[in-house]
Amino acid sequence: MSYRLSNFSLYITFYSLLILSITNPTFGDTPVSGNATIRQKAGPSEIVITTTNRLAGAIDSLTWNGKEFIDSFDHGRQLQSAASFDLQSTDPFWAERYNPTEAGSRSDGTGKSSSSKLLSLRATGNELETTTRMAYWLAPGQKSSGRLALNQKILSNHLVSKRVRIGYKDHDQVIEYQTTFTVPKGEQHTYAQFEALTGYMPAEFEKFWTFQPATGKLEPLSDGPGEQKLPVVMSTKDGKYAMGIFSPDQPSKGYRHAGYGRFRFKAAKVVKWNCAFRVRDQQGIKPGEYSFSMFVAVGTLEDVRQSLVSLTKEFPKK
Repeated sequence: MSYRLSNFSLYITFYSLLILSITNPTFGDTPVSGNATIRQKAGPSEIVITTTNRLAGAIDSLTWNGKEFIDSFDHGRQLQSAASFDLQSTDPFWAERYNPTEAGSRSDGTGKSSSSKLLSLRATGNELETTTRMAYWLAPGQKSSGRLALNQKILSNHLVSKRVRIGYKDHDQVIEYQTTFTVPKGEQHTYAQFEALTGYMPAEFEKFWTFQPATGKLEPLSDGPGEQKLPVVMSTKDGKYAMGIFSPDQPSKGYRHAGYGRFRFKAAKVVKWNCAFRVRDQQGIKPGEYSFSMFVAVGTLEDVRQSLVSLTKEFPKK
C-alpha cells in the first residue's frame, strides 16, 4: 500500500493547521457551512454531488441521469470515510468500538445536525475539498453487538480531508476521490483500519459484480458479505445505473486478498460497497497522514465497465 503525500495532502495539512492554530484555535468553533454542490456533464446527463450541514460536509447525494445513487438515511449511510483502531485493547478487534466517522455518530440518527465538526470546505465547478474533525460512531457507554465503546468522548481528534473531482482526464463518468486521514499524536494503536470510502446505495442496486482486469469483463458476485481483492460494482437489475470502485493503492501490505467489500442489508433495505486499507504495527501505529487515491465510476453498467478497463490499464498492478 502506498501513502501518497500529494500536493493536495500538503495543501490540506497546511490549511488545516492554519485553521486550527489561527482561525479556530479550539478546533473549529466558528461554524463552516457544509452545504455545497458540484456538477459536471457526464454522458447524457450531469453527475451532481451534494454535501450538507446535516452531515458536516459529507456527501449526502450523488445523482446521474435522474437517479439517486446514495441512500442517505442516518449519519452512517452516505458516500463517506471512516477509520477504526484497536486502542491496544486486548479484546478481539471490532470496527465500531473506536470508530471516527466523517458524517457523524450513531446518536445523531436521522437528525439535522452532526456530532462531527466541519473545519473547512471549498466547492467550485466540479471540485470539492473538505476537512472534518470526526465524531466517534459510538458515544461513551454505548455498545455495538454487545461490545462496549472504547472512546471516552464523542468528538475525536482524528481529521479526514477529501478532494473530489468529477471527471478524470477524458473519462467524464469517473470521479477522482482522494482521502487523507490524520491520526493524532498521543494515541496508542497497533492496528488501523481505514475505510477510505464507502457508498451506501438504494436496495434497487441489487446486482453485485466483480471486475476482472485480466479480461475486462464483469462477473456476478455473491452477497458475501465481505471483501475481496478485485473491484466491486453494484447495478440496477436492468443495468441502466451502476457504480464501481477502483483504487491504484490496493492492496494493503499483508492483505492482498482484501480491500473491496460488498454487503447487502435486507432488513434495512440498503446495499453497500467499500474500499478499505489496513496498517498493523506491533511497535505502534505512527501518527500523521495516511492518504489513499480512488476512482468511483458512475453511469450505466457498460459505462462503468469501460471506465474500469481504462483505469486498470492506466494503473496496472506490479
